[in-house]
Amino acid sequence: MDERTREYLRGRFADYYRAAELPLPPAANEREWGHIPWTPGSGTTMVRHQSQLDLGDIGGFLTRTAPRHVYFSAARYDDPGASTMGAKGWRGADLIFDLDADHLPGVDPAETSYKEMLAACKDALRRLLSFLEADFGFTDLRIVFSGGRGYHVHARTDSVQSLDSDARGEIVDYVRGRGLDTDGLIRTASAGGATQRLLRTEGGWGRRVHDELRSLTAALRDCPETDALDRLTSFDGIGEGRAETVLGALKTNPQAIEQGNMEAGGPGIRLLADALADRVVDNHAAPIDEPVTTDTHRLIRLPGSLHGGSGLVVTPIDRKNLDSFKPLVDAVPERFTTQEVSIEVETSQAVALGGDTIKLNPGVHSVPESVAVFLMTRGDAAKAPA
Repeated sequence: MDERTREYLRGRFADYYRAAELPLPPAANEREWGHIPWTPGSGTTMVRHQSQLDLGDIGGFLTRTAPRHVYFSAARYDDPGASTMGAKGWRGADLIFDLDADHLPGVDPAETSYKEMLAACKDALRRLLSFLEADFGFTDLRIVFSGGRGYHVHARTDSVQSLDSDARGEIVDYVRGRGLDTDGLIRTASAGGATQRLLRTEGGWGRRVHDELRSLTAALRDCPETDALDRLTSFDGIGEGRAETVLGALKTNPQAIEQGNMEAGGPGIRLLADALADRVVDNHAAPIDEPVTTDTHRLIRLPGSLHGGSGLVVTPIDRKNLDSFKPLVDAVPERFTTQEVSIEVETSQAVALGGDTIKLNPGVHSVPESVAVFLMTRGDAAKAPA
């Protein structure tokens, strides 16, 4: 990035912060603060180990320095400005989850547009929220568009503050479905003097596997017998004999499946549940970034700040507005929508931003400032001479 472009972006970021009202996290004075300035060259320099006392008024600091990126710690400390982690005096930390479109299974950044990547990331976010709300019972989550390639979720309840890295790692394993074992999803119960093995259908992964099993069995009952048997024998370990036994149980004793009975239909039902558990993990697991959640000293982007790699706002999202949230429209700073700016691009570009798609060939172009900032922050354009 050349000096003209860097100085232009620094100035416009300062203009944004001059007018912005950024909500600070709870106990902001107990958190470490960090930022990345607009340094020359291709590298970046993180300035950290600062407290709110060191910075003064956060809004004033951001206006004066106009950093490229702004962060605060998930943790709270006795002395957040201490120069070493050991000297800070750790008090506890929020539980943070990060979803990054670049790291989603099946998403190839080289073959997927930015808009498509963000759509896939929102689907992963919905899966994550299902775990956090339904399985863990969190009711006051802070959902944030990162301004870049994904979403952050902050849990700040007292119950998570003291969790160490290992405990947070267990939460990661759970929401990623790592090491899911069907044995752990089955409980034993007594009925009429006999012992039954039942799926845990009341919630968690057991409910998800049970829902998949119920969906499959309903489809099998509704299709021709030969098709149903072919579908059953497609699962590992289920031959023709077991398939016939399973199908007979599904038709004659459907209430057993509704109860999650893992003995109706013989061993074939258990094999079916094992196979479906793998499918459920593929379809429902949330591919969160593990180091972000397990790191009890993590720095995370400040909501309301600008992302220095896109010029978009790190945007808090009300839970009820998640479905309607459009990151490439709603996270565009209003400050950058009132004028056009001349930029120079060296390669062909297509930018979907603010509800429009703009295609650019190599050369100098006058474009909406939001598009100009987006391309310049990404290194795909330079500020043209005035």
